[in-house]
Amino acid sequence: MSNPEPNTIIKGRGASWNPQNRFERIEYVHDEDAQNDDEPSPLPRTIFLRDPTRTILAHNDSPDVGFDTSINPYRGCEHGCIYCFARPSHEYLGFSAGLEFETKILVKDDAPELLREELMSKKYKPTMIAISGVTDPYQPIERKLQITRRCLQVLAEFRNPVGIITKNHLVTRDIDVLQELAAHNAVSVHISVTTLDAHLANLMEPRASRPELRIAAIEMLAKAGIPVGVMVAPIIPAITDHEMPAILKAVADAGGTTAGFVVLRLPWAVAPLFERWLEEHFPDRKEKVMNRVRDLRDGKLYDPQWGIRQRGKGIFADQIESMFEVTCRRLGLNEKRYDLTAEAFRRPTMQGSLF
Repeated sequence: MSNPEPNTIIKGRGASWNPQNRFERIEYVHDEDAQNDDEPSPLPRTIFLRDPTRTILAHNDSPDVGFDTSINPYRGCEHGCIYCFARPSHEYLGFSAGLEFETKILVKDDAPELLREELMSKKYKPTMIAISGVTDPYQPIERKLQITRRCLQVLAEFRNPVGIITKNHLVTRDIDVLQELAAHNAVSVHISVTTLDAHLANLMEPRASRPELRIAAIEMLAKAGIPVGVMVAPIIPAITDHEMPAILKAVADAGGTTAGFVVLRLPWAVAPLFERWLEEHFPDRKEKVMNRVRDLRDGKLYDPQWGIRQRGKGIFADQIESMFEVTCRRLGLNEKRYDLTAEAFRRPTMQGSLF
């Protein structure tokens, strides 16, 4: 994993280097003496690899996640969000959590077929399935491959409830399928909004939809009768924390009805990646941000404890939660619960599935 020289910002990418995979003993170090300053390194291109997995439903027992079954059509994410807590998952594949996480994407081409097989099994007990347990199901390649859309079509055929989290306007392409699910109280969508500042979003989330397009997606989904809300995630101390009230208001004005939030998490390689990003873009605020993160994590950069990893603890964590709750009450968010149901679940007959 070749590391570029320090402070080399790569246009269109969140990370600017590849930290060593924590499971690998060998590290490839950038040779500065061999670098020709007159010949800049080519921009890294995205490579798509076939994921050979033969199962599509993932299960977890984390009590602070909100779902226990999920589908991830892609591993790795071209959105390139520098803060993404899922980056270390790429290390299990032999890749780096840095540039390789956003340039080497594993694609589950046959996810819809695998999903159908699992739902048809008599062993499957209908439950809410989350699409986006790890990486975004509507990252750019989805526009071409339509794996997420085809999975949704299978879920709609079975009337199996599904929850979606994304930060891409592309979700509006599938309004027709989402309406089928909504007719059976079997879908909810949450759009992730980190900031309303387009320039900041471009630095943090270079290939995700612009903030105004995410708010527009909420409005389109709401008008189509699809339960939709926002995840203000992550809240980054001294960078985006002050924007929470404005984000929630924009969501409420667009017709969103529910909201949640997550505070910045820096597990494993995400910490050095994020710290390097601060050096590149916010050197004047770096120490303030990192110290505030430590304040939230009892002096550490990350605390994996359930219930704490998402929110942090201490005075600053209490302030964030209070601001969130007060703003939601003022705007009427979270007044109505949308409990998805599997009551309409059905297995199509062989004859019906032909059509």
